[in-house]
Amino acid sequence: MQWARAKSFDGFCPFGPVVETEFRAAGATLRTVVGGRERQNFELADMFFGPAEIVARVSQDMTLEPGDLILCGTSLGVLPMKPGTRVEVTIDGIGTLANAYG
Repeated sequence: MQWARAKSFDGFCPFGPVVETEFRAAGATLRTVVGGRERQNFELADMFFGPAEIVARVSQDMTLEPGDLILCGTSLGVLPMKPGTRVEVTIDGIGTLANAYG
């Protein structure tokens, strides 16, 4: 039940306004700030499965089309949020996506 709720309800999985198609993950860092407090800061190279391997594995079981998104889990730093909390996710080479929760 939790897995469907975490990413499937309205407002729970914002993305955009652009999907980057030329991005190269080598050397990039992901940083997440929630309510002004850094919760995540790690190199994408430290992922258990890298982005290319995730795409390869998923595509063995389902057809992927241009524009498809693969949601690959929840990292360290997750805590409950109150409505209005600002969440900012920055990936080197792509930019920052910021939204208010709730």
